[in-house]
Amino acid sequence: MSELVRIRPTGAPRVKELVVISGKGGTGKTSLVASFAALARNVALADCDVDAPDLALVLAPQLVRRQPFSGGKRARIRPGHCIACGKCEELCRFDAIFFDGPGNGIVEKTFRVDPVACEGCGVCAWFCAEGAIEFGPVVTGEWYVSETRFGPMVHARLGVAEENSGKLVSTVRTKARQIAEERGLELVLIDGAPGIGCPVIASVTGTTLVLAVTEPTLSGLHDLKRVAALTRHFGIPTLVVVNKWDLNPQACDWIEAWAREQGLGLAGRVRYDQAVTEAQIRGKSVIEYQGDGCASDIRLVWAKVEASLQRPTFDLRTGGSHAHL
Repeated sequence: MSELVRIRPTGAPRVKELVVISGKGGTGKTSLVASFAALARNVALADCDVDAPDLALVLAPQLVRRQPFSGGKRARIRPGHCIACGKCEELCRFDAIFFDGPGNGIVEKTFRVDPVACEGCGVCAWFCAEGAIEFGPVVTGEWYVSETRFGPMVHARLGVAEENSGKLVSTVRTKARQIAEERGLELVLIDGAPGIGCPVIASVTGTTLVLAVTEPTLSGLHDLKRVAALTRHFGIPTLVVVNKWDLNPQACDWIEAWAREQGLGLAGRVRYDQAVTEAQIRGKSVIEYQGDGCASDIRLVWAKVEASLQRPTFDLRTGGSHAHL
């Protein structure tokens, strides 16, 4: 065999993965993850919001390892080999090829690929009879391994306007899980991306438990419904927490009633508290900053989440896809 296969020892605990997501940005999921890290201690952390990572702003990670990430391929015309036949421009469906490249002694102008417009389909390289088009992997981002005051952290940053964020998220999760196994840590705490798109799917697939963060608004309920449909599709136990619930108690009641009807577990409520912002300014989680206020709410939520991680039960009416506490 060319590679060694790592086999988990009999009886060794499976590394659990808790991912915190929301239907949109700004609901407070990163603040909750930072507070959970302070409460859990000795966990592996993963920031899977690779388009706009901000967990590092609170945890102040110390960089240990930096790796380039290649999320796809891109075409590049070699001017010295181009005979300006125009076949590539004719076949490109993304209008990414332009006839304004440098001359080469054979023709006065050659073709050029716009790297921003190129979608990496490879058609131009396949049909170029002169072999004048290179088609290979390109660096589209970076991923990092760092140390924080609460444990190791894997995070990443996708390049501007780059694609394949789901693939980068999968890389982050895989590395975080590997580190947890190597260090004997039982939990990977994941700050997921907002929404329900590709990076969110890559964040939640195969995880132990999802905590969906929502706000007490009609749009918050709408976003929660989309998130719940996603986690149900992938059969992942799901808990709901309403952040800033006291801004609209009636809407909070609506959301919790709907969650119960759907067989979703309720992790609790977190009140609005300006201390969260004050703590972030100081580079701390609110749990480290104060002991009362919303910090006490978060402790209760974490207790519920931790209990669910240890003893998850399932609602058979939803196909075993949601935690029912």
